[in-house]
Amino acid sequence: MKMSLLSKLQNNGNSAAAAVVSLNESPAERFQDLVYAIHREVIKEIGNDYPLTAKGNPQGSMEEGIRQMAEAIMDNEGSFFKRNDREEIITLVLDEVMGFGPITPLLRDESVSEIMVNGPEQVYVEKQGKLQMTRTRFRDNAHLLAVIERIISPLGRRIDESMPMVDARLPDGSRVNAIIPPLALNGCVLTIRKFSSHLLGVEDLIRNNTLTLPMAKFLETCVKGRLNIVVSGGTGAGKTSTLNIISSFIPSDDRIITIEDSAELDLNQEHVISLETRPPNIDGKGEIGIRELVRNSLRMRPDRMVVGEVRGGEALDMLQAMNTGHDGSLTTGHSNSPRDMISRLETMVLMAGMELPVRAIREQIASAVDLIVHQSRLQDGSRKITQITEVLGMEGEVITLQDLFVFEQAGLNERGRVKGRHRATGLIPKCRERLAARGISLPVEYFNSEA
Repeated sequence: MKMSLLSKLQNNGNSAAAAVVSLNESPAERFQDLVYAIHREVIKEIGNDYPLTAKGNPQGSMEEGIRQMAEAIMDNEGSFFKRNDREEIITLVLDEVMGFGPITPLLRDESVSEIMVNGPEQVYVEKQGKLQMTRTRFRDNAHLLAVIERIISPLGRRIDESMPMVDARLPDGSRVNAIIPPLALNGCVLTIRKFSSHLLGVEDLIRNNTLTLPMAKFLETCVKGRLNIVVSGGTGAGKTSTLNIISSFIPSDDRIITIEDSAELDLNQEHVISLETRPPNIDGKGEIGIRELVRNSLRMRPDRMVVGEVRGGEALDMLQAMNTGHDGSLTTGHSNSPRDMISRLETMVLMAGMELPVRAIREQIASAVDLIVHQSRLQDGSRKITQITEVLGMEGEVITLQDLFVFEQAGLNERGRVKGRHRATGLIPKCRERLAARGISLPVEYFNSEA
């Protein structure tokens, strides 16, 4: 190269040398211009069929080839790069070429459960239920858009002004949502809900005080007794994790069909068929949603249906399935309380386009749903099952409910953690008689309010 990359950058009005010595910035910020320049050189060489192989090893990896190129470029820049700085720069270049740019370390970090990019200058993560601002930055909106395209292109998706929103799933199961201008006014927005490699078990929920042992035993009995259960809660409350754990109580000899927008459930039973929705193609055609999959699954002779989330007209098909021999089904839904979940179900049934009287809808819900397990994310970031509520039936025009277990909050401790305890309300569930008729015993001690 006739002129060093740093010289080129300085001639363009950027002082890369000043960036290198700025100790108040993260390495990614300090070396951003240099990494960008090296990245461009690497891509240029790749485009020229540069043999990305390690010296003396024709079968060497692309990573080694990129490393050698970056080392050669830095050698040409001068000798003021410390060893640690050189390694940091190489890592950043590798993230740009082979990963997803600045968010690659966040994707590797197992303590991060969600990544929220609000334009190139603002990146948040969720750790242990709490949102935190990071020092991660993109160069500009074009850089962020390039990373979004790199994420979704291998998945057969596209994003542009004609299709400015996209939902997708990474190969590891992580869910991706992106929205770009003109819909997003502050630049491209990217949200990634990471798929946890460590799936929680019921023991983890008990240890984390998400629920108590009697609550877990009660839910296990209800699942084995083929009660229909809805897990409700707000966004990020942990509904899918709880659904996965509750589903693990289904006997291994049942034929289970799971239906999801993005496949996250991981059941260990032998006879499991997993179905996933399909988004529209680039022409806006070919979409297959939850409702179509629910209808089709009824022709597949399921013993149990597990629907990742109901949010529209599929609620009617789900309720009808629960009422016509497919008992023991499970699903989740967004709501603020068990009573709100009932109202949401009514609204979703109306979205099916059937002109049903409200009373008929409520009768369908009351006869189909047996339990609502409500989960909340509390102000300290912890996730707890705050209510287990039984659906009793109709009383006049109203669906009657009774709480069996509740979480009673008692303020915060000196570390800002929520204080409180789960307790039984003392009410004996009506379903105990149904379970007894099936030969399943439900100890009354579970519901001792003094326990």
